[in-house]
Amino acid sequence: MVYTFVMLLVRLAMHIWYHLKFEGRKNIQKGKAYIFVSNHRSYLDPVLVALSGYGRFGFMAKKELFEGNKAFAALIKWLGAFPVERGSGDMAVIETSADCIRNGKNLLIFPEGTRSKDGRVGKGKSGVALVAAKVHADIIPIGINFEGEKLHFRSKIVVKIGEPIPADSLPSTENLTERELLKTLRTEIMPPIMDGIRALVDEPALPEKTKA
Repeated sequence: MVYTFVMLLVRLAMHIWYHLKFEGRKNIQKGKAYIFVSNHRSYLDPVLVALSGYGRFGFMAKKELFEGNKAFAALIKWLGAFPVERGSGDMAVIETSADCIRNGKNLLIFPEGTRSKDGRVGKGKSGVALVAAKVHADIIPIGINFEGEKLHFRSKIVVKIGEPIPADSLPSTENLTERELLKTLRTEIMPPIMDGIRALVDEPALPEKTKA
């Protein structure tokens, strides 16, 4: 109840401070836990994705966020964050991620692993594909769109919610050699995830090449 009340206040504040719009919420079924995968534009992205869905979320956050201010660390833990050491391949992360789904929480992942400064969707990390393969849940792609590098008062934000990628549509990773697993993650699991996000992101036009 406390979480719901806090999120209602956050939703109100976000709509007052920004021109915020959600598209495609019909693609989310209430009472079902999903893996949400989103592009990464700002520090507010976890909040924007949480407001787009239903129920509580668990989300991966870089380990450094838990090593500074203790009050901040306690807050983000309460909101559902759990630490991830980037590039470590920690299998405990997969178990924690699976626990989110088993406990009825949505799981939020930013496949790029870092924020994009120019609005373009970068390359997804293979670790995200591994989590998606091991945690059996449908995947919801999200596209967060706003103009410019940073958010400002009354910035227009459009959060687009794509159609689910069924868990059963992803290939099995059981009984694969390490080499086969890496290939499957890179060529069969990561592409539909990143393509789903890119289809929802209004990427800025490439600058025209100047003539020599």
